[in-house]
Amino acid sequence: MIDLPNDLRLALLQCPSLPLDVPANLARLDAFAAQAAAAGAHLLVTPEMFLTGYNIGGPAAAVLAERPDGPRAQAVAAIARQHQIAIAFGHPEHDDVGAIFNAAQCIDAQGQMLARYRKTHLFGDLDRGMFSPGPGDEPLFSFHGWQLGLLICFDVEFPENTRRLALQGADLIVVPTANMEGFDFVAQHLVPTRAYENQLFVAYANFCGSEGDLVYNGLSCVAAPNGTGLVQAGRGAELLLADVTRAGLAAGRALNGHLALCRTPPQKL
Repeated sequence: MIDLPNDLRLALLQCPSLPLDVPANLARLDAFAAQAAAAGAHLLVTPEMFLTGYNIGGPAAAVLAERPDGPRAQAVAAIARQHQIAIAFGHPEHDDVGAIFNAAQCIDAQGQMLARYRKTHLFGDLDRGMFSPGPGDEPLFSFHGWQLGLLICFDVEFPENTRRLALQGADLIVVPTANMEGFDFVAQHLVPTRAYENQLFVAYANFCGSEGDLVYNGLSCVAAPNGTGLVQAGRGAELLLADVTRAGLAAGRALNGHLALCRTPPQKL
């Protein structure tokens, strides 16, 4: 682990999707969690819908959807405990009345669920053909003394989502994503802008390669509160490491006063 207890080392997994092969994805997660933990990471972030694949269609999403505390979450918890690393991961989830959601969870190094989130802004026919929108009212959660929020992919492209979390006091927003070629602007410019305007860190973990007719653009990144990119991946598979620090958070917040000067109240999603 890095020396200062209030600093965090993040590991972002950028890899191809393996659709419909949950056992293989859990095996990959186990291997990458071991690698990330050996590198001193506190938190491993996977892409959107990592455990099942993203471009799987409505019928498959319905079959594979589980409760938040289902077998997949328990398997991830066992991996987290084994390697003593927190894991943020994506998969399809259903509620008590059968609605299906594009979901993300964060499980700590002791295997306890810290938070879960359901995607609010559904991208195109692909998302809308599989999922219902989430409520967008999930609270922040505490991790190693930091306040964290979760978003998923397209959600970060709407400023209301990041501003809602920032006004609650978020220090870091974790974003599992499945962004595609043609949208490089998001990782290269929009994510740093979200970090700058909200005075926080944003960690954005994407797929690479192709999945069916989708070609993912990689470019996973961590952006700092001053708008700079701490790290950015290329187009291929990579385990990206980044240290987010209290000093960097304070310096970014000293640079501008956007949140204190904001006169528009947060809008209900």
